Amino acid sequence: MPLPEWLGRFNRSVTNRVTRPFAGRLPGFAILMHTGRRTGHSHRTPVNIFRSGERFVIALTYGRDTDWVRNVMASGSCIVLTRASTIRLHDPRIVTDPRAMLVPSPIRPILRMANVNQFMELWPDASRGETE
Repeated sequence: MPLPEWLGRFNRSVTNRVTRPFAGRLPGFAILMHTGRRTGHSHRTPVNIFRSGERFVIALTYGRDTDWVRNVMASGSCIVLTRASTIRLHDPRIVTDPRAMLVPSPIRPILRMANVNQFMELWPDASRGETE
C-alpha cells in the first residue's frame, strides 16, 4: 500500500476539508466529483491529476481500495473541477506504472518515494465536448 491507511483517514477528515476550497485552482490538483455507489450521495475529493496526451491521470496515493476509486470505477465516470474548467471524464482504468512515466517528470520522485505506482486513467467525454 502506498501510504498508510491511518494517514488516509486523517486526510479525509482534516486535510481534504482544508484543501478542498483551493485544490481545484492549483496545478496538478483537482476536485473530483463522484457519486457514492451505496448511498447515492455526491462527494468532492481533492486529487492529484495530470494530463497525459488525450487522457487524464490521477495518482492513487492511497491505492485502489479507497471509496472514491471504487465509486468512480462502479459508475464509469466522474467530473473534475480543475483550473476554471469542469471536465466530464469516463472509462476509468487502473494501471500500474512503477516508474511513474504517466506523470510529469518533476512529480515522479515524489510519487516513487511514497511508493505510489498505481494510477487511474480517464478520458474526456468527446461526444459532448470536454467542458460543461
